[in-house]
Amino acid sequence: MTGSLADLADLPARGGVRPRTTPSNPHTQLDQQPHDDRPRSLLEKRLAQLPGVVWRPSMISVPGARALTLPPEAAHGPPEAFMIGTEFAHLHPAPDQSLHLVVPPDVASGLIQAGWAELHPVARRGLITSGAVMVYAPRDEEEAEVVCQIVTASFEYARNAPA
Repeated sequence: MTGSLADLADLPARGGVRPRTTPSNPHTQLDQQPHDDRPRSLLEKRLAQLPGVVWRPSMISVPGARALTLPPEAAHGPPEAFMIGTEFAHLHPAPDQSLHLVVPPDVASGLIQAGWAELHPVARRGLITSGAVMVYAPRDEEEAEVVCQIVTASFEYARNAPA
């Protein structure tokens, strides 16, 4: 599975305008969700292949959000690689279907510039790392593959794996 931090520099720009989102918590995507569950199903299938990831209910998101966590012995990334505990990403339930995750701040800037993400409102206020972003819901299978690369890079950051 590709998606190293270095690979994210080569991501294509996301097509179209950015979706509308809420300006504060809960940080929610309001439009541009997929028309069916195929993109989300593909994304979850790909993310299930990440070695050692444990899926749990999110400890910090809305009810129904599914968190990607690492066992403590595998979480070697810096403290700012995690939202809470060893949770490095979570997927919001329908109808939202966006994700929150953490990547290094310079990587987050690139994702934002390419149109795939926006800074988390709490990060905008300087209360958490500027690497905390919302990644927009993939609208089709092709976008799901790109989002999988982004989540995989977050996973690598949390594991402190080489880029």
